[in-house]
Formats: sequence, structure tokens, C-alpha cells
Amino acid sequence: MRISSRHGARLRGAIPAALVTAVLVAGCSSGGVAAKVKDSAGGPGSGGAGAPGLDTTPVPGGKGQNDPALTSFYTQKVDWRTCADDPETNADEGELQCATLRVPLDYAKPGDKTLDVAVMRYPASATGSARIGSLLTNPGGPGGSGLDYLKNTFESTDPAIHKAYDIVAFDPRGVGESSQVKCLDDAERDRRDADDGPDPKDIAASTAFDEQRTKEFVAGCERYSGELLPFVGTRNSARDMDVLRVIVGDERLNYLGYSYGTYLGALYAEEFPNRTGRLVLDGAVDPAADPLDDSIAQQVGFEKSFTRFAEDCATRPDCPLGTDPGTAALVGVDFLDGLRTSPLPTRLTDGRKLTSSLGWTGMIRLLYADEDQGWRALREAFTAAMQRGDGTSLVLYADDYNGRDENGNYDGSMDALSVISCADGMSEAPSPQRVQDVLDRLHREAPLFSRDTVAQDLDGPGCEFWPFRTTEKPHAVKAPGSAPILVIGTTGDPATPYAASERLAEGFENATLLTLEGEGHTAYGRGNVCIDEAVNAYLLAGTMPPEDTRCV
Repeated sequence: MRISSRHGARLRGAIPAALVTAVLVAGCSSGGVAAKVKDSAGGPGSGGAGAPGLDTTPVPGGKGQNDPALTSFYTQKVDWRTCADDPETNADEGELQCATLRVPLDYAKPGDKTLDVAVMRYPASATGSARIGSLLTNPGGPGGSGLDYLKNTFESTDPAIHKAYDIVAFDPRGVGESSQVKCLDDAERDRRDADDGPDPKDIAASTAFDEQRTKEFVAGCERYSGELLPFVGTRNSARDMDVLRVIVGDERLNYLGYSYGTYLGALYAEEFPNRTGRLVLDGAVDPAADPLDDSIAQQVGFEKSFTRFAEDCATRPDCPLGTDPGTAALVGVDFLDGLRTSPLPTRLTDGRKLTSSLGWTGMIRLLYADEDQGWRALREAFTAAMQRGDGTSLVLYADDYNGRDENGNYDGSMDALSVISCADGMSEAPSPQRVQDVLDRLHREAPLFSRDTVAQDLDGPGCEFWPFRTTEKPHAVKAPGSAPILVIGTTGDPATPYAASERLAEGFENATLLTLEGEGHTAYGRGNVCIDEAVNAYLLAGTMPPEDTRCV
């Protein structure tokens, strides 16, 4: 398999080899964004405006509600109403309240166009002094829908947390119901997700394939969402979150962010350190990491996670990867790569087959889970595919990762992943020596997942062919003057390796690192009593766990 850096986006998860391009360029929404962008008078904005000559310099933050130009946003009245029932969930959305928040499209020109941010809350079960305030949440991504996450999890909220807090979710700008970006339609996404591309040993053909796909993706983003592209960066979402903080009536922001949500929380703390309350950042992204290093670290993390899974599988009866822990991972990788020439049939009514790209993506999806549920499901999926010739399970897990429902409709999360990542930072083309150093590391630390990776896959600039260049750069976030921040890292996390949590906590001037020794992506709310009790004590009473606390 091959890995390409042409998009240069911060990945939701490290994708082996050629899948980087396939998974980064995903998604769909119904219609373009132009109708959801309004001028200051509330009329439609002009869509598809591209971005030549556009000033995308970040606006200095820190003023927020003290900026007279933003007064109308911070003092707006929102209409909280009972949310409509979602037939896709088993929950009763009648307990949830929905509203729409109006924010500037461009914080440098708040009197110009605006966009709408969709908001949802699960009201606290207590009132009066027992209620602390609101707990804003973000499930990760970038591109993850906060609304969908809350709809699917609110019924399992810890009763003590629900008693004290309104649980508040929102779709960040460019995501879901908040002026969703669009780059590809469903049919194109289906084709691209399943396409294994040329033989990876044909370097020229593979490089041309990646470049053409990237150009097509960028052209689609410009066509459908051109006006919005420069303004969906995480720093603007952090500013939106401060507007939301005031609208829900809180003096300080209380926040729970997972994965990419830790980056959103970190930028909020950087922009508004004096407005921070209790911030929990679980499964951290390192804001100072070079995007190429970040992607390579994920690649290495996923190979290590898969190797541990395979070694465990080999000790169990009927493991489809064999009985030798030393070769089980290689057997699995050989099978996935072999799907290039021998795709498997499925029981799906649309006739799709399990290709190598879909197989790799389905496997990656299950490594996000822990060693109990995730590993068991992965064993079962490999057993069905390798022993019974049935690729259905791996295709369905790939669909879940890619945001595809049973009707072939995509949720747009993968489009948003690339678009937001390119608004957050664009790396320059690495030097030949840097490329060689990275390649050597990949082949040394992730020899299975990178065995077809060559220098040409790594030598392009980040977000190549993008219509604008953001000035955002990787940097350590210190947030001087912030309230104490709780960072959580899991030692076996493949998507956001533990070292990133260490670096994020070290970068803050006032933070504590809480460690889970285990597998899977993120820690809080997944059944570990030690982690859950420590986080709850912080959220409910402001009590930080002791330094160097490690939960097993």
C-alpha cells in the first residue's frame, strides 16, 4: 500500500498507503452552501466566489464579547425548541432542544455576511444551585457532527453530569447542519472509496492517479462551497463557541472535546484564556506537530495497534490469521493487499464488492475501538472474509468510517475533514533529505503498512492545488492565564498517539495529564472506572487528579 501527502490534511485516522487520498476526499451534502451564507441584512450571499486575493490572515482574538463590532452576535436571542424526531436513532429526541446561532462568516468583517450554526442541548435534570451550567462538547473529526453525537449518546450520559450540566452540542461551521461544505456527490464518493488505483509498484501511474483525484476534489470544493472554504478553520469555530458560551448564559466555558475536539478546545483556550472554565481534552491532537509528522505518527500507531490485535488473535482458537503471533499481522496485510486483484463478493443488495481500499478502511475503523469490542469484531470480520469469502462486514465498517448510510447517502464528514484541515494549516513541500528521513522512519516503524510507500508519495506540499493558502501554522498552545485544563491520553491510541497528549499537556501553562494504559481511541465514557471518576471529579468539583495518575 502507498501513502500520499498531497492533501496534507490532519487525518481522522492514519490510513495505510493509497487510502490516504481515498479517505481524505469523501462526503456529500444536498446542494451547495450559498443559500446558507447570508449578508448582514439576511439575504442570500453570492456563492462560488473562489478565493484569489482573499486575505485569510487570522484575526487577533481575545476580545470576543468585548468587541463592539460583535455585540449583535453576543446579544442575539435564540429560539430553543423541541428537536424533531430522528428516525435514524432509537432515542426519543423529544428530550432535546434545538436552536440556530448566527455568527459572522468572516470575523475580520463581522458586519458583512453571516452563517448559521446548528445547536442542540440536553437540559440538566437539576435546577438552582445544583446546576453548574452548560458543558459544550465536540466528538472529533474534523467533520464530526456534534448534533448526531448527542442524539446517539444523550441517554447514556452519566446521571451526575446530567444533573449538573446542560449538555450542549453544535455542528461546527462547514459540518452537518451548519452550512455544510460539499466537494463530491454520492456516486463519485462510492467510486472513489472502492477504487484501488494502479498497481502501487507503478510509481508514475500511481502519482498521476493521486494528483488527478486531488485536482478533481479541489475543483468540486470550489464549485459547491467556494465562498465558505477560507472561513471554516478551527480558530473561527472556537470564536463561534465563545458566542455560544454567552448565549447559553455561562461566564466561563466548560468543555469536553474528543480527538480533533482537543484542538478546538486548545485554540479556544489560546483565544480566550480568561474565559476558560473546566476543559477536558481527551485523545489529544498536538497543535505544534508538523502535518507530515502527524500523519506518519498515526501510520505508525495504527500498525502497532494492528500488530497487537494480530498477536492476540493468534493465541485464540480459529484465528483467521493463523497461530503464529510473529506472522499474524503479515497474514492480515497480505490478505488486504490481495483484494486488489481478487475482490470479495458481499451480501449487499447494491452489488458492491470488498476491494482492498474498503478492506483497509474497515479494518482501520475497528482499531478505533478497544481490545474487547473492537478486536472481537475485527476477528469476526476477518473470519467472514478469509474463511467464508464474505466481504460484507468489512464493507459495512468502511461505510461507517466514510459516513455512508444503508441507502448510499454520505453525511459530508469526509469532505469537511479535508476542507477544515486545509483551512487550519498547509505545509510546504519537504526537502529531499526530509522526505528520505520520513520514509526511513516509516519503513523502520511501520514496515507492513508502508511497504509500497516511496519518496514520491511524500514530496508534495500540503493541500496541493488548494485555492488559497492559510497563514495558520503549527505551534505550541500555552494559553497563559487559563483555568486548569485536564488532558487525557491512551497509551495504545492509534489515531492520536499518546505522545501527542503528553506534548499538548506540556505546552499548556496550566494543565494536568491523565493516562489510560490500554487500547482504543479516547478514554472517558468507555467504561474505565478510574478515568470516569477522575473526570467527573474535575467536571463536578474542579478537583484535578494527582500528577502522573495512570489508570489501567
